[in-house]
Amino acid sequence: MVKVVKPPRNDKLPLTRPVIGVAGKTGLWRNMKPLVNNVKCTRCYQCEIYCPVNAINVEPETGAMINYDYCKGCGLCMDVCPSGAITMIPETGE
Repeated sequence: MVKVVKPPRNDKLPLTRPVIGVAGKTGLWRNMKPLVNNVKCTRCYQCEIYCPVNAINVEPETGAMINYDYCKGCGLCMDVCPSGAITMIPETGE
């Protein structure tokens, strides 16, 4: 089995953090949103690596944090989570 190790902070994927641009906060149209159980989270960083909009940040102390302003609810994070710590729930607009 391959062990995933998070690279140092400066060696992240060639993606940028979401910023408010012409499209505004792009997570407003999702109908499902991911919910993270950080007790089950193993800090494997798979959700952060595979998030297509880079809206997930995983920290060793706190676990996965999702920026819902930019999360589009695609569910990739749930699909790649080996520990099942991420579930998709209906968006309520709150």
